[in-house]
Amino acid sequence: MTDLLKSVEAPANPNIPDLRPGDVVSVHVRIKEGERERIQEFKGTVIRLRKGGQDANFTVRRVATNGIGVERTFLLRSPRLDKVVVERHSQIRRAQLYFMRALSGKQTRLKQKFN
Repeated sequence: MTDLLKSVEAPANPNIPDLRPGDVVSVHVRIKEGERERIQEFKGTVIRLRKGGQDANFTVRRVATNGIGVERTFLLRSPRLDKVVVERHSQIRRAQLYFMRALSGKQTRLKQKFN
């Protein structure tokens, strides 16, 4: 039975580095529009990381125009993810950063982690 499950299991995406909540990332996603395919960049802060084998995912939050917060969840094993670039690590003490939804402006800045 486990051989059957492993044959259906999606392979890990090698273009995704180790992520942690609080990281500022740039996610490059392949978008298909009709016959054409293009890459769209989504840049923001990782507020949640759910590990769970096949269903592992991470949520990225950014503030769009007029202060509207936009969150997008990506599957870690998705072949649609072209690459994920970690731009900086932040020093945090929480596993999920849901409190950032209520913050705006300069309050949303996290302390940078230097290693």
